[in-house]
Amino acid sequence: MLNSQQELAIRLSAFVGVLLMMAAAETIAPRRAWLLPRGRRWGLHLSLLVWNTLLARLLIPVSAVGAALIAESQSLGLLNRLNWPDWSEILVAMLLLDLTIYGQHVLFHHVPFLWQLHLVHHADLDFDVTTGLRFHILEILLSALIKLVAVVLLGAPALAVVGFEVILNAGSMFSHGNIQLPDWLDRKLRWCLVTSEMHRVHHSVLREETNSNFGFNLPWWDYLFRTYRAQPRDGHLAMTIGLAEYRDARQVARFGSILRLPWQSPRAVLPVSDQSE
Repeated sequence: MLNSQQELAIRLSAFVGVLLMMAAAETIAPRRAWLLPRGRRWGLHLSLLVWNTLLARLLIPVSAVGAALIAESQSLGLLNRLNWPDWSEILVAMLLLDLTIYGQHVLFHHVPFLWQLHLVHHADLDFDVTTGLRFHILEILLSALIKLVAVVLLGAPALAVVGFEVILNAGSMFSHGNIQLPDWLDRKLRWCLVTSEMHRVHHSVLREETNSNFGFNLPWWDYLFRTYRAQPRDGHLAMTIGLAEYRDARQVARFGSILRLPWQSPRAVLPVSDQSE
């Protein structure tokens, strides 16, 4: 049975490995030029990651894997009541957890309070692998609670949860990468994987583009729920990244300012507000 030390080792190894590979790819052949110094952004976003991780561990001591083990021991959740083969339970659990994250992401774009937290992620003036690490601590805590509830309700196997966590983190870093894939490869990958070219559209300053391409790992939910947008209006090199209301680096690229950003003026307008215009 998987223990917490093994889980941590697996997740940390995968995280460091993917981060270093993406950083190397961005260095060799970046898709876009950075507006802010790269080292400054790395220091900021890695500091934010450490802060978020420590606080989340302190305030929510039960991990998603721990919740899965508890659910299994108490026969809680849908899959723990079904006598399906292990492989099918793992596959279904990972698919439904990915759908949960997609739904959560959409929700954070529609509910004003949640958007004020999520805008910390969107206020980045650049788009690279470390953007996938840039979240407000309150969003991290809410996301962790949503994930715990989903794991218990599904009765997701612990192995599925570990696999999903690894894929989610890796997918987030890959989909935020400042990399350029050959067009033919990008088109093929979009059938089963969210690419950086696809997710970059979601970080456009144009609100109708911000309100698209919500997936981190699987693109199928965007296709199914019609939130997919193939390309940004202005093209990937000319498009503006971030939010129109927050263009001052002093406000969006300092640790303390990022933590206060949800309560600072001006309040960013919900990205869905333009849909009726």
